[in-house]
Amino acid sequence: MAYADNVFINCPFDEQYKPLFDAIVFTVFDAGFVARCALEISDSAQNRLEKIMDLVLDSRYGIHDISRTELGKDKLPRFNMPFELGLFVGCKKYGSHRIHRSKACLILDRDPYRYQKFLSDIAGQDISSHNKRPKKAILEVRNWLKTVSRRQNIPGGEEIWKRYRRFQKKLPDICAEMRIGVHELTFIDYMEFVSQWLKANS
Repeated sequence: MAYADNVFINCPFDEQYKPLFDAIVFTVFDAGFVARCALEISDSAQNRLEKIMDLVLDSRYGIHDISRTELGKDKLPRFNMPFELGLFVGCKKYGSHRIHRSKACLILDRDPYRYQKFLSDIAGQDISSHNKRPKKAILEVRNWLKTVSRRQNIPGGEEIWKRYRRFQKKLPDICAEMRIGVHELTFIDYMEFVSQWLKANS
């Protein structure tokens, strides 16, 4: 996969976040890029941090959703997303190869300016909000990719949203044809189905 096409997605992977995650992944592919995240790697011999660092190295772009800061059942917050954002920003600043200086990232939160209460070190960065709505996430991701990449062939946000809705309606049929349940889909399955559907409906 080409470095310039790779978009590292750093976000929650639970069921509550899944509607946003699925919409973001679809948008990345529909815009002509390749979504990358820790879910694509199943090598048990490689620890999770090494996996994430390799993905950061291999990706020119990064989407970082820092919206999940609520306390869990153990009364502790989740720091994975801010930590991975830090890895990405550090790689851009201190990466040994000059291509890392061209890295760009989109930081998402659920509400504007909320991040200032728990991650004030990134004050001054342009933070985008998705309001926990998939359509808003699609528009934010599409507009950001268009701006940072300067590519001319990226569809408009409304068009991507319409195509995403069509794909979501077709997904159960695709899964049935492939003899896999919708709720069984792995990240790799979802990536492949999105890519194939987009090729057939371009």
